[in-house]
Amino acid sequence: MDKFGKSQPVKRVEDTRFLTGKGQYVDDIAPKNALHAFFLRSPVAHGVVTELDVSDAREADGVACVLTQADLLSAGLEANLPGTQVDNRDGSKGAKPERPLLAAERVRYVGEPIAVIVAESMDQARDAAEMILFDYDDLDAHLALARGGEQLHGEAPENLAFDWGLGDEAATEAAFKAAAHVVSLEVGDNRVIVNAMEPRGAYAEWDGSRLHVASNGQGVWGTKGQVARVLKMSEDDVRVTNPDTGGGFGMKAMIYQEPLIVAYAAKMLGKPVRWIADRTESMLSDNAGRDLVSLAELAFDENFKATAYRVKSVANMGAYNSQFAQAIQTQLFSRVLMGVYDVQTTWLQVDGIYTNTTPVDAYRGAGRPEAIYVLERLMDRAARELGVSGYELRRRNFIPTEVFPYKSATDETYDVGDFDRVLSRVEEFGDVAGFSARKVASAKAGKLRGAGLCYYIESILGDPSESTRVEFNDDGTVSIYVGTQSNGQGHETVYAQFLSDQTGIPTEMIEVVQGDSDRIKQGGGTGGSRSVTVQNTATLATVETMIKAFIPYLAEKMGVDAADVSFDDEQFRSEGSNLHPTFLEAAEMARADGRTDLMVHEERTTLPARSFPNGAHLAEVEVDPETGQVTLEKYTVVDDFGNLINPMLAEGQVHGGVAQGIGQALMEHVVFDDDGQLLTATFMDYAMPRASDMPMIGFTTEAVPSTANIMGMKGCGEAGTVGAMAAASNAVQDALWEAGVRQADMPFTPHRVWQMLKEAKHTAA
Repeated sequence: MDKFGKSQPVKRVEDTRFLTGKGQYVDDIAPKNALHAFFLRSPVAHGVVTELDVSDAREADGVACVLTQADLLSAGLEANLPGTQVDNRDGSKGAKPERPLLAAERVRYVGEPIAVIVAESMDQARDAAEMILFDYDDLDAHLALARGGEQLHGEAPENLAFDWGLGDEAATEAAFKAAAHVVSLEVGDNRVIVNAMEPRGAYAEWDGSRLHVASNGQGVWGTKGQVARVLKMSEDDVRVTNPDTGGGFGMKAMIYQEPLIVAYAAKMLGKPVRWIADRTESMLSDNAGRDLVSLAELAFDENFKATAYRVKSVANMGAYNSQFAQAIQTQLFSRVLMGVYDVQTTWLQVDGIYTNTTPVDAYRGAGRPEAIYVLERLMDRAARELGVSGYELRRRNFIPTEVFPYKSATDETYDVGDFDRVLSRVEEFGDVAGFSARKVASAKAGKLRGAGLCYYIESILGDPSESTRVEFNDDGTVSIYVGTQSNGQGHETVYAQFLSDQTGIPTEMIEVVQGDSDRIKQGGGTGGSRSVTVQNTATLATVETMIKAFIPYLAEKMGVDAADVSFDDEQFRSEGSNLHPTFLEAAEMARADGRTDLMVHEERTTLPARSFPNGAHLAEVEVDPETGQVTLEKYTVVDDFGNLINPMLAEGQVHGGVAQGIGQALMEHVVFDDDGQLLTATFMDYAMPRASDMPMIGFTTEAVPSTANIMGMKGCGEAGTVGAMAAASNAVQDALWEAGVRQADMPFTPHRVWQMLKEAKHTAA
């Protein structure tokens, strides 16, 4: 590993700033003289707008402007949001109804923005919003995950967003007919609200020729392009920055209405404008995650070898296509459809449905947690019905180590893997042999104990390309410019650490520059567990360029041939010279000689393929049958992340990902009433996992270096969530099985579990 990083658990350098309240978040750094924007939002889920009179609000004290969709259109803006389309099974495109920046003729979910008020203070903006005359005729809210109901969009009959399929439906049907055993299970994947620590926010300022937009996103270039598109400006006249960002998790990766409207208001008024959401506003307007129901079936031969797999899902799109939404439960779900199992006959069918709810989009893992959840819940059920252990059933169906690289049924090429080794390690590390004794002890205490296994595989990568620029500054420091964006993952630490490992430049002399479209011309942002793998590959190439550039200059200084100069042990050396400068010393010499060409180096690289982190999660729970309370007692993770740059940061990512998966499994749940009103719009009503809900997590790795990148890395950002949902759910199902519960779906709140137990007892009687 020395060539590609020393794999040291370096502590995060940014934590001192964050933990002492010195972080520079968007609401901290907004101009003090900025006007405040407040968004009037729909109070109903579905209705035809009959009146929208903002004239009184425009005359209110302190109000600089009030904008509606009509105002945006009359100003000539492209006043809509982008959204993906997938192909339907017949080859046509999925529906693409226009999503206005501000609702005009119809409102389609509670919280949809209708108008924006910009005023000198937030109190004045809120007061002016009370003066707006807004009226509507109610329409029925369509909330069911099914075709039909009150139609939301003329472009989507029966509220069908798309009808997508992948695989060989006929061959899969034939395999099921010939199967010795068929196991099926319907599982729900409940809607969750992301609830990043820092709510979404933005400010904008116009200097008369250029527009600056600061937002707390996951990359600046998408926002830059959308601001230019909507305002019909040249991209050269738009600068976007991302300051410190308190959590993204996919929810902040896409464009929303608010930064675009704030940008327009600032340009129109010639004054800076700021906006930050409060928590309930976030819960109403942030893109939600998950929200689908899947019927999954596995066919097996007489030796319990799986021969075919099919899934039929119905996925909630919410009221509109969000930016990536149609791709999440289709293309991204399909990447790991068959997981780690050697099955080539598959069929995946997905209906996307529009409902009168907040749009759904990427949430940590984006399609891959959903796919693995379905598959691993079904594998657990299959083991029960076939009368074989879950470990044995998985081993019989693993892709054999000797066949890699392996092309999956959905055309993904898994480069390497040793799944049996990882599974054996989790059995040992998680003390599976001691589970029976722990189960007996729980029973003596009146509790039900269950164990749940999930073997996951993840498909990383968004944009496979990235650039790194390294500059030697006049003050002796070094700046590294990166195209990703930290949302709290520790990028400042790991990028400086890696550059230091490769060059010998002390980390304290390295500044990581990110999130500024003026200083970094292009980048892929953060998402898909891509950041360290893609960015450090570019850094490695840049370091190689730096070495090659400095060698001829230093050879002349040393009085030797360039071929005799090498860089190792953090110094340039030649047997024919006593001169052995470090990189910083070499840069100082070059600066003194006026060699400005040696002060800046940049390379752009593109990874040839994805990597596939994988691993086993093992959860143990106790259930109190009197109250339905589920307690997570033990949690063990064995991951194959390939080579690690900073094991401490990798483990931290796993801990956070597991907590998010456990949160969904045990407590998080979005609830709407029959009229589409969000009943879980505060932390009084929406439960979030706390430290007391989590045991200490046992974590270790079994590395099989990837061949898809020169560092042998596999990415780790989303892996914890991908494995946690099924592991926890299978553990609860295991605990409840002996009490007669045969269908257990997330979230396993005390009331829901108590109801499951009560219904099972009634059925048995």
